[in-house]
Amino acid sequence: MFRTRATALASLAAVGVLLLSACNGEDIAADSAASGFSFLSGTAKQNNADMSAGDLAAEAAPVPAARAKKPVVRKWVQLSAGRAGALDPVVINGAGFTLYRFDKDTADPSVSNCTGDCATTWPPYLVAPGGRVFIDGVDKSAIGFIERDGAFQVTIGGWPVYLFSKDIKAGDTNGQGVGGTWFGVRPDGGKAGQAADGTGDQPAAGADPTSPPARSATFFDGANFADPAQGVAAPGCQNVRFSGSLQMSGFAKIWDGPDCTGKSLTVEGDVPDLAAIGFTTVKSVGFAD
Repeated sequence: MFRTRATALASLAAVGVLLLSACNGEDIAADSAASGFSFLSGTAKQNNADMSAGDLAAEAAPVPAARAKKPVVRKWVQLSAGRAGALDPVVINGAGFTLYRFDKDTADPSVSNCTGDCATTWPPYLVAPGGRVFIDGVDKSAIGFIERDGAFQVTIGGWPVYLFSKDIKAGDTNGQGVGGTWFGVRPDGGKAGQAADGTGDQPAAGADPTSPPARSATFFDGANFADPAQGVAAPGCQNVRFSGSLQMSGFAKIWDGPDCTGKSLTVEGDVPDLAAIGFTTVKSVGFAD
């Protein structure tokens, strides 16, 4: 919970934010007196929001938000329970981008520990004071906010949420499993791809990509790059035959099912022993566009 003083709202009016035209819709929470936010059921489109603003503004997408290296504050956000890649359910925003949670944050109390370079790679999902929150399949009781960067970072189930700078297009889930600490967020705040008890199909190892997306990779039958081998190249998803080790420049996502299905993990650079990071079987690799 939080309180927003009238003086804070006045000073924040000068903050550069993405503009929003008037929206129509049925208010499902009379929170304006306490927070200035309006919660409305349905999508931004259903509520006649400005389709060039909020989540859909060009500068609000993950890549330009990361390049700007400064907070991007939206006049409206949309929280939809949906599907992205193999994650179902996962919360996506109004532009279809996956929202993520960070294991090094805390949910009770809600605290973000992603700052500096981390917040450039993982832009915090910020809404302006007095902004609108469109709810599409997410329970309002799971939604909260923490003050940050002159605005408010959205929380789900207490967990602060973020975008990932290497998600290029709507539906990408390149941040899933990164570093063993980043996961898509479920509508209840849990980790997407995992059961409510924390078990599931996501491994607990990974890499936090710092290099560009890989354009090719070589998979070896044995550990430590023992032949035979198979080379594959971008774009898109490529099926592979070997699961011993991997040579690659850049990052990509490996899957234990064909056609980029099943358990997945983002990896970067050479992996001398895939079994050591929880992948005894690799059936496909996905290259970022």
